Amino acid sequence: MTILVTGATGTIGRQIVAQLVERGVRVRALTRNPATATFPGAVEVACGDLAEPRSLAPALEGVTGLHLITFGGDDYASLQTGPELVELAAKAGVTRVSVLSGWDETSVEEALRAGDLGWTRLQCVEFMANARDWVTSIREEGVVRVFGDHPGAVVHEADIAAVAVTALVEEGHAGQTYLLTGPQALRPAERVRLIGEAIGREIRFEELDAEGYRALMRASGVPEDMIEFGVQLGANPPEAGGVVLPTVEQVTGRAGRTFAQWAGENAALFRV
Repeated sequence: MTILVTGATGTIGRQIVAQLVERGVRVRALTRNPATATFPGAVEVACGDLAEPRSLAPALEGVTGLHLITFGGDDYASLQTGPELVELAAKAGVTRVSVLSGWDETSVEEALRAGDLGWTRLQCVEFMANARDWVTSIREEGVVRVFGDHPGAVVHEADIAAVAVTALVEEGHAGQTYLLTGPQALRPAERVRLIGEAIGREIRFEELDAEGYRALMRASGVPEDMIEFGVQLGANPPEAGGVVLPTVEQVTGRAGRTFAQWAGENAALFRV
């Protein structure tokens, strides 16, 4: 068994690679720039770009399992190359696919749905790793500013990876869509407090109004359409975002990791 992991240099992709290695599975990690990629010695590094499907043909040779992401490039634009990617995978002999999806389907999910490959869709309400957006303000000011202090059932990247790995190496997951959450629904203020406990420093939490949020985002150079999306999300978050589900434990057999664990593991990021 050889599994190709796309997005292998990302936060979740690296976890998938590491967990496959721990299971003794042969792993091939796809990256657009192999010269700058660092992986454990057992990992084979392959060059390829999801936006240029033909570049993946060599990386897919001998592969039976494939983890796909649905975006490409530095701008994280949704892939338009789903049909070509799925066709290449089928021709290579891939039998299992896991896909990390957003809320809206892209050409990747559409092509998989129209094809014959066994695939599993993973969706997440919110990532614990999004707290990395607070690193600069915590380190420089000891403060986090947020618009919309709503509960979120944030999920650990290692748990997302564990579900993907299970779907890739074990039977019975093809055709499933797994909505993944952490074991708790925590408000941003509560997550900030847990980071403060992990680093031994009090962090001030400031809840912004919509105009304050707009001003902060504009000062950071965020495009207007993204700012307005953030305003809508902060004012009217989806109900699903705060609902805790047992999916991680049901699929992997172990309880999901808490945000306190995540904060402890990443404490060095937030220390001055």
